[in-house]
Order: sequence, then structure tokens, then C-alpha cells
Amino acid sequence: MSDSDRSGGSYTYAQAGVSIAAGNALVRAIAPLARATRRPGADASLGGFGGVFDLKAAGFTDPLLVAANDGVGTKLKLAIEHDRHDGVGIDLVAMCANDLIVQGAEPLFFLDYYASGKLDNAVAERVIAGIAEGCRQAGCALIGGETAEMPGMYADGDYDLAGFCVGAVEREALLDGSAVAPGDVILGLGSAGVHSNGYSLVRRLAADRGWKLDRPSLFDQDVLLIDALMAPTRIYVASLLPLLRARRIHGLAHITGGGLLENVPRVLPEGCHAMIDADSWPLPRLMAFLQAQGRIEPEELARTFNCGIGMVAIVAADEADAVRAELEAAGEVVHRIGRIDAGDKGCTVAGSVETWSARAAWTATHAG
Repeated sequence: MSDSDRSGGSYTYAQAGVSIAAGNALVRAIAPLARATRRPGADASLGGFGGVFDLKAAGFTDPLLVAANDGVGTKLKLAIEHDRHDGVGIDLVAMCANDLIVQGAEPLFFLDYYASGKLDNAVAERVIAGIAEGCRQAGCALIGGETAEMPGMYADGDYDLAGFCVGAVEREALLDGSAVAPGDVILGLGSAGVHSNGYSLVRRLAADRGWKLDRPSLFDQDVLLIDALMAPTRIYVASLLPLLRARRIHGLAHITGGGLLENVPRVLPEGCHAMIDADSWPLPRLMAFLQAQGRIEPEELARTFNCGIGMVAIVAADEADAVRAELEAAGEVVHRIGRIDAGDKGCTVAGSVETWSARAAWTATHAG
């Protein structure tokens, strides 16, 4: 015990494990990162009690606000254990911004929550630099956040993240799925990897199979396995916004937890059933590796991982080729993966024998 502890002397917050000076230093360090995300409607200044956004300055006339919040999940444990902090901030923004764009909303501003037992400014700066990069990719301003130092709440070196994003869409342009109809075509936009879902299973496989994460992956000798697993979630905002503004998309689904099976029905109206053909795009080698390592059945794969499709776009049949071409010109990898049929609301993913290592033809259905 210190002399002040034994003698009943004056206590300080620092003695309790919280450094106000470190927190202030972090705010000063990340201020330039926030300023770099400025956009019309926000000057991205930090330090106040709240962030301000001017919808009129952003060009909206009759907007609806759309809000989303999310985290990164147990992918953070891999980041912490293997010193891969730089990309998880992009994941954080992606999980929120992609959820806004599926409703037709342009992401406008973002706030983050970073919590740890003891603030490590070097790690926090790397994480928040990733958040700023994610905001840049999504076209939204980083206008504020909260850094919480809570001794006893987290193990040494651990931290957690949450993100909050607000977007806007003109009232008449809200994408609510009502335009989806039988005969529409389903396009799948390629993912960048596992994104930010399914990592509890990934980590279980890593432990049970004794993976050497710091060595080249079996499916790509040029990439360390940990780097393949930590690839940041793709942000689809810039590619989709022009098509949304032109009203050329009937529905969008962000493929997160629940995979294709459970996410696509969320954007369908009653009387519409999504039919997805697993033969229509190649299962990425990383996904095939995970499936083989876990002997995962195709039906389970379809509801656990994105299987190479990070975003689904539903479009009119006569627009499908043109929309696909525009998305590819914007840098997306696009596959025509299915159609909308009349029927009970839901989604069916089907594959032939050997597709996704199946021993026989298979189908998996989720009722919406």
C-alpha cells in the first residue's frame, strides 16, 4: 500500500486506475482524424458535449432519419491477441453504414464508444484511425465518441467497441422492400472475407484444430491466416448510392449474422420468396477452408457465414445487366445469384452435388 493508503491521505482518480490526462491526450491525437472526415453538414470537431449535423447544408429537403448501432463482436479477440487493431474500426463503421444503405439512407455521421480497463493510447489511436478510414469510405463524418476507462470491467489489454451511425433519405425514396416483386433478379455483391460475423465459430475452430495463425494460410501462401481472417468488412455505400438515387434498386440486404438465409427475407414483402442458387458463384477459398475444417454442412454454412456475398441487391429483370455493369464499374464483384418467386415470404438456398462440398443436391429454407 502507498503512504496515502495507509494514512488515510487524499485519493486521486489516477490511483483508482483512471488517467484523465491519457484520455485528454487521446482526444488531441485523434482530432486530426476526425477533421479528415468532414462533409457537408458537419465540421467534425471534437470536444463538445454532443455533435451537431446540419441536414439542410447536406442538401436534404424532406428527410427521414435512419439510425443504426452495432459492434464488432468476438473478432476483437483475434485483433487483441494478434495485434491486428488497424482494421476493426473499419468493421465497426461498416456494420452500421451498410445497415443504413439498405434502407436507402445516406450515412451522415458516426459516433464511437471505446471501452477498456486501462487506456492504451497507442492501441486506441490505431483503432480510431480505422474508424476514421471507415467513415471516409462511407462518406460520413466522425463527429464524436466516448472513451471509457473502467478498471475491473475488462481484462488487461482487452477493449470493446460500439458504433452509432445516423443517415437520411428523402421521404419518397425510403427503401422498404415494397417495390420487390416476383420476377425480380437477385444480385450478390462480393464480400471481402468473413466480415464481422461468425467469429465465435472461427475462434472455436482455431482452438480445436490448433491453427498457426501467424503462418501462411493453406489456401493462399501469400497471406498469413490471421490477416485473411481479419480482412475488414467491405463498405458498399459509395457503389450503391448512385443507383439508389436513380431509383433503380428495389431492395437491399446486408448479409450479416444469419447469412443469406435469414437476412434476405428481412427486405421482402409478403408473397415474395427469394430463390438463391449456390451454384451461381464460387465459394471463396477462405470459406471453403472454414467449411472443411469444421465439416460444416451447406445448410449451416448458409446461415452462419456470408459465403462470399456481403450485400444482396434486388432489381427489375430488365435492369439486372445494366445495374450489374454499373456496380462492377464502381469496383464491386457482382454475381447474378437468384430470383424472386411468388410464394410464402422467405428464402431458399439450393446447391447441386459437390457445391459447397455437398454429398448430394441440397436445399435450405428460412421462413420470413
